[in-house]
Amino acid sequence: MKFRLQLVREAEDGTIPDIAEIMIIDRNDCHLGNLGLKLEETKRILANLQDVLVRAQLDEYTKKVKPCAECQQSRNCKDYSHITFRSLFGNVIVRSPRLVHCSCFKGAAKTFSPLCELLPEHTAPELIYLETKWGSLAPYTMASNLLKDVLPMSATTNPATLRNHTLRVASRLEQEMGEEQCMFATGSESQLARLPHPEGPITVGIDGTYIRNWSDKKTQFEVIVGKSIPHEGDSKCFGFVQTFDEKPKRRLFDVLDGQGMQMNQQVIFLSDGGEDLQDVQLYLNPLSEHILDWFHITMRLTVLKNCATGIKAKNQEVGDEALKYLESAKWYLWHGNVHRALDEIEFLYDCLEPDLCDDDGEEVWSDANKPLLEKIQQYVDEFKTYIERNSVSLVNYGERYRAGERISTGFTESAVNYVVNKRFSKRQQMQWTQAGAHLLLQTRTRVLNGDLEKVFERWYPGVKAA
Repeated sequence: MKFRLQLVREAEDGTIPDIAEIMIIDRNDCHLGNLGLKLEETKRILANLQDVLVRAQLDEYTKKVKPCAECQQSRNCKDYSHITFRSLFGNVIVRSPRLVHCSCFKGAAKTFSPLCELLPEHTAPELIYLETKWGSLAPYTMASNLLKDVLPMSATTNPATLRNHTLRVASRLEQEMGEEQCMFATGSESQLARLPHPEGPITVGIDGTYIRNWSDKKTQFEVIVGKSIPHEGDSKCFGFVQTFDEKPKRRLFDVLDGQGMQMNQQVIFLSDGGEDLQDVQLYLNPLSEHILDWFHITMRLTVLKNCATGIKAKNQEVGDEALKYLESAKWYLWHGNVHRALDEIEFLYDCLEPDLCDDDGEEVWSDANKPLLEKIQQYVDEFKTYIERNSVSLVNYGERYRAGERISTGFTESAVNYVVNKRFSKRQQMQWTQAGAHLLLQTRTRVLNGDLEKVFERWYPGVKAA
């Protein structure tokens, strides 16, 4: 049996000016491999439908704009050219007339192309949207193959095309950003008091990770990733390349502002205490507070505990003493008592003295063990410096924990995993330029946040990206 698929165009007056032949489907027998439509047939049907629809719509548009809008005089056609309209359902090559302006036109140009004005990008917004979305979620080669597998896209669509379109969208997003400012916090105490009471605090976790540098393959550069969790509503993630981005504060402020941040709202920042991360958080909100992440404190304490355990195998008395000081320091840090914690760390440093002598005046440690003790002392000294430098960011973690408040950036670690690691793929030895990684982060975070669709609907009114 044969099936003939045709597209009937109906004019406004009800007449049928033409009927387009789309496809003839021949089914002589019936078996599992021949049942219903096949993928290639579906792609051909969509491509043929798209070709007929686009040509008909553009022909109708050309007829409507040919008369002058002022004097209604029909414009003359100087010549024709061909333009390619790229869409999800294949490329359509159409003939584009160049019309001559009539005498009532006051501009300098003598001719114009109505189709070039209608299609400045020559590309359907839905195609750019899907290329950007899947190019942000998966490697460009995989995304290109996926789209060509399920859609009748042009064979010229390749990973380079997806990359160029994705980075072009990211560049447009960057151009829309406001100017960077050293201070975003505004309002006097009386003005803040008149604002409505906010629902609850906003918690922001910021952390960094490293990806391989394309220009210098033996080095890596840092990528900053963060996640903002409001008291009510959806969380948002963000990311940028620190050494490339010129507007890190503006980027973070826009994320918080998009979540409804008020200037009288408490904003809690959690990070590992790095100065570069703390600089991004400064002066964003009058009630902002930075807290040193408990997870990074315990990581350093775990390293020292392992060292003390190793010392215990060589000298049980000194090892037990070192473990006792470590437990005390951890307890004081958990309760926010920085001064007592620093005292315990100092006691720990002293008990690991390589030249320590017993009651008889004989050295406890042999010369072979002294380099090990000096190295462990260096770890202790680095930990003490870390606590001293971040002493103003230490709080009563136990009290916050019992109150159900966040004390760790565990949620940020997961954000780093799905924002950076799953796309920038360290395991596959991917290499990136700073510009390429930064721009891809902007589209990827918007896809993960569910904001890219809204961006395209704003750029192209009347287009539903989904």
